[in-house]
Amino acid sequence: MLTIKQTLTSFAIVAAFAATGAQAATEIYVTNSTNVSEANPEGAVKISDGTCVQTGSWTAEAAKSVKGCQGYVAPAAAPAPVVEAKPAPVVPAPQKTAKKFELRADTLFAFDKADLKPAGKDALDALYVEVQNMNPTDGVAAVVGFTDRIGSLKHNQGLSERRANTVRNYLISKGAPADKITAEGRGPADPVTGDTCKNVKPRAKLIECLAPDRRVEVTVSGSAVVVKQ
Repeated sequence: MLTIKQTLTSFAIVAAFAATGAQAATEIYVTNSTNVSEANPEGAVKISDGTCVQTGSWTAEAAKSVKGCQGYVAPAAAPAPVVEAKPAPVVPAPQKTAKKFELRADTLFAFDKADLKPAGKDALDALYVEVQNMNPTDGVAAVVGFTDRIGSLKHNQGLSERRANTVRNYLISKGAPADKITAEGRGPADPVTGDTCKNVKPRAKLIECLAPDRRVEVTVSGSAVVVKQ
């Protein structure tokens, strides 16, 4: 049987343990305690029921990292990724362009005539396709007729003008805008044969020799975008 003194001593010990347990349950927690859901090695902790307490090594700086506790500072949001803008595609500026087409008059017309032969129409059809493929902006075309030196200057001037207008009218009939195409005749001016035929006397031979002088030139000009391959 315990004496009164022993009983009081036992009660004091139990009370002390009870007090110690209460303190442990409300104030002092270690990082390996089952009551701790989040812990910081510096001493700021958060227990499982959401109550924040301090250990003996608590610091205000450490508390900043414990979410839900007083003094918590949320980490700064990560900066948005920098997306470099793609450079705008470089569109080449239109460049002035011009192309000269030279057609032998003997392909287009019979000698000393201004009516198109079937072969002449075929040649102009092919030329028109080439001009369409150029597709110049604000394109214009100049048709110039030339003759050889056989015959009078007046006759040749008139013949060269009729031939140039025949070509112009045919291109218009294919779809070329009438206000963008001109025609002129220059007669025997600007011969390309030079003096190569000056000693040729027979008429038939001379007509054959001077064939390159009998021609129609079509020059197409305008602006076009030149794409480098």
